[in-house]
Amino acid sequence: MNTLDVALKTTGVFIKTGPFVSLLKSRINGLGHAIEQLYYAPQISYNEEFADFHLSIEFPNILRRWFRPQILFKNDGRTPFNPLPAEQLYPFFEWGLNWCIANHSNHFLILHAAVVEKNGYAIVFPAAPGSGKSTLCAGLVSRGWRLLSDEMAIIEPETLSLVSVVRPISLKNESIDVIKAFAPDFEFGSITRDTAKGTVTHIKAPIESLNREQEKAQPACIVFPKYQAGAASLLKPVSKVKSVLRAAEESFNYNVLGEKGFTMLCDLVDGSDCYEFVYSDLSDAVNIFNSLIPSKS
Repeated sequence: MNTLDVALKTTGVFIKTGPFVSLLKSRINGLGHAIEQLYYAPQISYNEEFADFHLSIEFPNILRRWFRPQILFKNDGRTPFNPLPAEQLYPFFEWGLNWCIANHSNHFLILHAAVVEKNGYAIVFPAAPGSGKSTLCAGLVSRGWRLLSDEMAIIEPETLSLVSVVRPISLKNESIDVIKAFAPDFEFGSITRDTAKGTVTHIKAPIESLNREQEKAQPACIVFPKYQAGAASLLKPVSKVKSVLRAAEESFNYNVLGEKGFTMLCDLVDGSDCYEFVYSDLSDAVNIFNSLIPSKS
């Protein structure tokens, strides 16, 4: 048993992702290996003064440890989700951390969106699950774009700067084989089948993105993506009014922030070029976004 496994079962392990620190405990075998595979050593710590989230994943009772094993995710001792099959251990951790950030970080405006950056210009991709957001994000990151997040745009209230939260990229179903073919050098985690989302896996973020995690980015574009099998790539402008409404639909907390949240959303859209993007071919998509962002002077 290595140091990470021992710590998970005893004092816990600190996982550092952008501005968030999570203290994770679990006595269930396998979680330590997955974290070591998909996170980098600088993101893992055994001694921090503070944690934003106190997480644990455990068996609900002794029976469920042996008979059709199920596991519970807890945040500060509370269980926000129903138990899941033990085979979904690592995805459950990632989904639970998503929930914690989205529901307990109201000092930021948070959108359900991927965020990538190149040459100082960031693109925010707000979209509902199943839109191809993470697939497009992974494709761009594999071709030199910096990953800030595949899951959430974290936006500072005063500056509208985008905060980097480098974590593994989540893929599901057909997108797994698409990205394996498009970016075979990515490091993939294990595949988990029969989840509520279908078949899922995670990709280790590029070290270059982690090395620049302290660099914030200013939004240049807001793009609403939609994967459509067989469709030709089409990028077309969207009005500011429509963009505010669509971005609001993908916000976790603008309504919680009240007038401040609505103002931030309007300012974010007002300062960005707004588009919708239909695609099926990743190479074509990468070329389009490379041409959209000005070259580095």
